[in-house]
Amino acid sequence: MKPSVKVWPAFLPALLICAALCIPAGPARAQQADASSRYDAHALWNPLFYPAQGNEFRSAGGAPGPQYWQNGADYTISCTLDTAAKRVTGTVEITYRNNSPEQLPFLWLQLDQNIYRQDSRAEATSDVTGGRFAAKSFTKGFELKSVSVGEGKKLKSADYTVNDTRMQIRLEEPLKAQGGTVHIRVEYAFDIPEYGTDRMGRISTKNGWIYEIAQWYPRMEVYDNVEGWNTIPYQGAGEFYLEYGDIDYTINAPANLVIVGSGELQNPKEVLTDTEMKRLEQARNSDKTVMIRTEADVANPQSRPQKGNLSWHFLCKQTRDVAWAASKAFIWDAARMNLPDGKTSLAQSVYPVEAATDEGWKRSTEFVKKSIEWNSKQWYPFTYPSATNVAGLVAGMEYPGIVFCSYKSSGKSLWGVTDHEFGHNWFPMIVGSNERKYPWMDEGFNTFINDISTEQFNNGEFYSTPNVESDASYLFSPRSESINTIPDVVQSYNLGITAYSKPALGLHLLRDLILGPERFDLAFRTYIRRWAFKHPTPWDFFHTMENVGGEDLAWFWREWFLENYRLDQGVKDVKYVDDDPAKGALITIENLDRMALPAVVAVRESNGKADTLTLPAQIWQRGGTWTFKYASTSKLQSVVLDPAHQLPDMNPQNNTWREVEKKPVPAGVTAQSVIDHYLQAVGGKTLLQGVKDMSLSYTGTVQGQDITILREFGLPDKFKMQIEVPDMKMTVSKIVVNGDMVKAEQMGNAVPLDDATKADMKKKMQPFPELEYGKSGYQLTLSGIEPLDDKDAYVLEITTPDGEKKTAYYDTRSGLKLKETQQQQGPGGPQQTYTLYGDYQATKGIQLPHKLTTNNGGMEVEMQAKTFSVNSGLKDEDFK
Repeated sequence: MKPSVKVWPAFLPALLICAALCIPAGPARAQQADASSRYDAHALWNPLFYPAQGNEFRSAGGAPGPQYWQNGADYTISCTLDTAAKRVTGTVEITYRNNSPEQLPFLWLQLDQNIYRQDSRAEATSDVTGGRFAAKSFTKGFELKSVSVGEGKKLKSADYTVNDTRMQIRLEEPLKAQGGTVHIRVEYAFDIPEYGTDRMGRISTKNGWIYEIAQWYPRMEVYDNVEGWNTIPYQGAGEFYLEYGDIDYTINAPANLVIVGSGELQNPKEVLTDTEMKRLEQARNSDKTVMIRTEADVANPQSRPQKGNLSWHFLCKQTRDVAWAASKAFIWDAARMNLPDGKTSLAQSVYPVEAATDEGWKRSTEFVKKSIEWNSKQWYPFTYPSATNVAGLVAGMEYPGIVFCSYKSSGKSLWGVTDHEFGHNWFPMIVGSNERKYPWMDEGFNTFINDISTEQFNNGEFYSTPNVESDASYLFSPRSESINTIPDVVQSYNLGITAYSKPALGLHLLRDLILGPERFDLAFRTYIRRWAFKHPTPWDFFHTMENVGGEDLAWFWREWFLENYRLDQGVKDVKYVDDDPAKGALITIENLDRMALPAVVAVRESNGKADTLTLPAQIWQRGGTWTFKYASTSKLQSVVLDPAHQLPDMNPQNNTWREVEKKPVPAGVTAQSVIDHYLQAVGGKTLLQGVKDMSLSYTGTVQGQDITILREFGLPDKFKMQIEVPDMKMTVSKIVVNGDMVKAEQMGNAVPLDDATKADMKKKMQPFPELEYGKSGYQLTLSGIEPLDDKDAYVLEITTPDGEKKTAYYDTRSGLKLKETQQQQGPGGPQQTYTLYGDYQATKGIQLPHKLTTNNGGMEVEMQAKTFSVNSGLKDEDFK
């Protein structure tokens, strides 16, 4: 399924971090990290981790045991699509096999269409404001005409009960263990919801309706050796847990429709024209995309039969589910996919003319082909005869061999959703984990393999190097939850973190820093191979990675997947053996929070020598402080932890130690003279004090997306700041101060503010804070001169009347401000922020920086001036 955070553009989580830091969680007073470490080595490295020993069903090594079993279900389905009534009527016949060692007196089935009933549990548990999984309109759900059960063709009316999205069938005689078989026949119908909780539905296009049909027949619940019957109801966020088998299905529909579905079309000669057949055969032998139905064909009614109905017959083997789509509006193209061992499959796409753009769905089959070919080579061969991408209403949803993606997607977003949804053919279509309970075992694993496939696709066309450090405040905010949380329990705003981002990042850390790619890849491939078309638990995954990777990882599973620990590494001290740098440096680092990870340490000496060391997480086994010897030959210039920003460090400001030799301040230079020099350099006090209003806008890029930051001042008591995404006409964040009125918004939603935060926001109203520094209550300390790039800068420590501390750097020659740093409270704790100022240019005699580089907690954004105006006549209504 498309992740919650990716229902928005992919850049938005990072942008929201920036916005959140603009709306502080409290007054931005100077803060120090807690000097007392929260780290407890005994708790993290506790040897008692696994809840049970291996047995004959699931081995301690992570493989299915010699007596492993799972039940199976084959389906034969016949249905009719009524396009006038927008309704599906069908009959499903299920052959269910009980391979368990226990007799089963009753059976459980899933009736997922019942989520769209007004009296459903999903509706009862949906927020009044709605949401992605809330119904926008209601149906009657599955309308059951008959339910019968028996052996062979001897079926009787079943004794059954329907409860929400579940049906229990009580058997006259228990189903025999170890191979007993029962047949179930259900006649049913349902109205197709227009919006099917972003998993199915229908949409009207220029050339007709597009139907995306899923969860469309009663399906067996899983009975396993872990929990017996898995009967968690379908409420929207939790996805599916299904048995494997063969599914043979037929769809009877108007002849002018084109239908695509999971598996392989069995009767192409009966439903395709000669032209479509020839083109399809050409596509099966072409590495380049071949048009099956063109835009001209869609516009020509004679390109399809115009009267009566046709029956499309599909077969999908060894699958847990099937889905299909139908429309007369479909453009259809396809190409061959080259799989390991000389095997092939068919990549294909169907989409309306509205989506047929060069950077849009015309590239879809290219994306499908490359995504599946890579993952087949890297992890495990793709197992279905075709892979179909459907453009329609659904933003992103996966089914075996077919996925539904938004017809609006193009470029990077289309690659991302296509790669993600088809990645699900490995998790959970091949590796059949329990999505109702453990979404991270499919969404997280899939997000992980998506990162790797995106990096290799077309020489990294859509790839950008992640900055994990900058994401830490978002991933581990005070509102975050443990990964191992049932999706129906996770807060909706956290689902994208707990199910997608954090587990994926955990696998990257495991691969890049803990096991290494060689050991990790072997273990991960082994896990996939062992559990292909089976039902693993989290413990099976943990055991496999440890046994194949050759590492006890209980500490990592505990901190990353089961708990919600945070990371805070820091450089504590640097000394020299016998005070002689030539004899070696003694570097002391600290682990200050509950999580432990390897320490990556970059060391630079004053003689220019540089080195990077990676210390294993085991350095923290005996406590939170570690000293190691570095073979230095000269004084150290700097020691930096996590130089590539690979770790989710919540407090990066303590990651750097530098040997800074400040130059002495010339005689006669004081803190106030530095401020006076600055004020004169930017225009003089008189000119600055005459400013009544000012507007400044800057443009920049966050993870490849253009943004604009607008700041408006109406002196003395009005201020507004907005962060916008112009291409999407989206305002991400907004702050307004107008006298005593202070308000803030994120994504159009009001952000509650306490009095301290409101007071802090009012401080932002002064465009030239240096005008205030001479007033009572301010403390200014000139601490020396430091090099800053190619300039020397006076270092001024500033304490405001309410105790806020910051450091400003002023060019010793020009007097202009070059940099300002401050530690403030961000959404995940204390955050080090800084701003670099450059390219000063005059507007009405006032020198203003046209280049800003901001860094909030590790996320750096470079901004260029777009517009400046001074005394343009802003009015009160501009600050609402």
